[in-house]
Amino acid sequence: MAALAGSPDRVRPKRGEQLMIGHPEVSDGVACWRLAEATGVLDVNSRYSYLLWCRDFAATSVVARRDGELLGFVTGFRRPEEPSTLVVWQVGVDAAARGQGVAAEMLDALFDRVPGVDHLEATVTPDNTGSIALFSRFAERHGAPVSRSELFGVELLGPGHEPEILFRIGPVDR
Repeated sequence: MAALAGSPDRVRPKRGEQLMIGHPEVSDGVACWRLAEATGVLDVNSRYSYLLWCRDFAATSVVARRDGELLGFVTGFRRPEEPSTLVVWQVGVDAAARGQGVAAEMLDALFDRVPGVDHLEATVTPDNTGSIALFSRFAERHGAPVSRSELFGVELLGPGHEPEILFRIGPVDR
């Protein structure tokens, strides 16, 4: 599930400042956890899980920084049964950086950095218009088709959780 929200009390970075995108380090796990929690829309995992993610899935994840401050993250992994598919688990962007293309830059950078992938998958709830736009525009930028289907319905996710719609994008030409 992806989200594009965050802490509203942060000072908005200037557009001219350079965005640095790189793979996360273990120490970034705490900041990713805090940012996920601040979005108010992501399913927040334990702090421990973000630390593990930044250790074990750093090659398939990215963080974005301006002036050394973490503004966003994308966590992903290769599908074990289909290693040419990059699955995006979560996208989080600080509220101060929204509307500046940070999520799109991170997504493009991540896809470019993971060798041997030609498809991208992500699940999005029907009410998450920001993530729907993010993944739809990724497909447009890369001239790739998008298929959408329900991956997990309410009967599996439980009451109070929208269905998760699978966005499968690709093949993506490199």
